Amino acid sequence: MSILPIVITGEPVLHRIAAPVTEFNDELRVLVADMFETMDAAPGVGLAAPQVGRDLRLFVYGWTDEQGVEHRGVAANPTLWIASLPIADLDDDEDAEGCLSAPGLRFPTRRSQRAVLQAQDQHGTAYEVRAEGWLARIFQHEYDHLDGVLYVDRLEDPHAYAAHKIIKKRKWGKPGLAWTPGVDDIDA
Repeated sequence: MSILPIVITGEPVLHRIAAPVTEFNDELRVLVADMFETMDAAPGVGLAAPQVGRDLRLFVYGWTDEQGVEHRGVAANPTLWIASLPIADLDDDEDAEGCLSAPGLRFPTRRSQRAVLQAQDQHGTAYEVRAEGWLARIFQHEYDHLDGVLYVDRLEDPHAYAAHKIIKKRKWGKPGLAWTPGVDDIDA
């Protein structure tokens, strides 16, 4: 296994719809293992294949809830259903998200509190997960990556303005930028 470089906003693979996974083979299983190692090293709670420069509808997730239950898995070719979005004001802490492809930024993002994920694991076996709260948020965030959407694209003002100003100041938004967890000194 190895830690992979994570591409930063502006890399074309992050901003387009990813291709379906068609082969569930050893190469895919190695990629999944590398993605888990990269996610854990970052540290993060999810990582999509486009974030490591791969044009695939694939993400991994790993998060331990307040009861100590570990939610960890692989989602290839996922479908995601969500409940309606809340209309209440966003809480700067409770609704805050970050993204490994926009490292160091955290802003409140409107997400549904419930989601149903249907996907395949790294062996091609189909499964379904019903999620609430933070796990539902993780699924929505990672699923967005597969459709070429970053969480900063979903921000509402004044947070959208602030995020885009920071992206411009850091000279992101162009191809060829990446960072590697454990190698680069970056605050993800």
